[in-house]
Amino acid sequence: MAGAGNDFIIVEAPVEGVRLKRLAIQVCDRTNGIGADGLLVLDKSKKADYKMRIINADGSIAEMCGNGARCMASYIAQYKKPKKKLFNMETLAGLVLGEAAGEIANVRLSNPVNYKPDIPIVLMGRKISVHYINTGVPHTIVYVDDLANIDVAKIGHIIRHHDEFEPRGCNVNFVEQINQNTVSARTYERGVEDETKACGTGSVAAAIISYLKANLIVVNKSNARMKVKTTGGETLEVTFDVKEGKISNVWLKGSAKFIASGKFYFK
Repeated sequence: MAGAGNDFIIVEAPVEGVRLKRLAIQVCDRTNGIGADGLLVLDKSKKADYKMRIINADGSIAEMCGNGARCMASYIAQYKKPKKKLFNMETLAGLVLGEAAGEIANVRLSNPVNYKPDIPIVLMGRKISVHYINTGVPHTIVYVDDLANIDVAKIGHIIRHHDEFEPRGCNVNFVEQINQNTVSARTYERGVEDETKACGTGSVAAAIISYLKANLIVVNKSNARMKVKTTGGETLEVTFDVKEGKISNVWLKGSAKFIASGKFYFK
């Protein structure tokens, strides 16, 4: 499946003995496997309707993936025929609410935490200011004026491993403001260790921080809206509430397309 350019392999909980890390590395390999940004595993949950496990292409575990959650929501709606329009999914970042119609999926993510604006860091001998927020996974936002010509792979790798964000590291989002309600973003993803065509939690991070920067005096606002243009060419819609300066009720909406289904021979 592909969600706004992020692509994933989805499997249902495999039989005992299958090593998911090894499976993810093999199946996500773009030369000797199917090729994907990550592996999503649909499993049973004791505290939610479903459970989603996320393994990055390098075999590392991810707490959350926004576009992955949208793909999983679309998969559940298509193949599990849930009785409820809105169903919840257990993730390492908390419960995610999802709904899908056709190949459009909308998910409510966990509330963001640890917002830290204007963090000074030294990058390649220059002092710059970046912004940090955890939208299920850690994200750093870097505002730029010429997004198309940024060396995302090189600079993203440096910031991802910067001392400021150790030991976990972070995803790195380069963001350009288009207008008051729209930004463009390119993302270097931790776990993929390269630029991806889109990043759901990164788009949410870019949307929230851009909104807060543009609306410094807003304390309470329901259904705030931002659009995020991705490298994959699609636009994701992010809505959220601001209450006493805190962000909640975060929804991410966009495409979740079925590409193919079949068998994979796992060694």
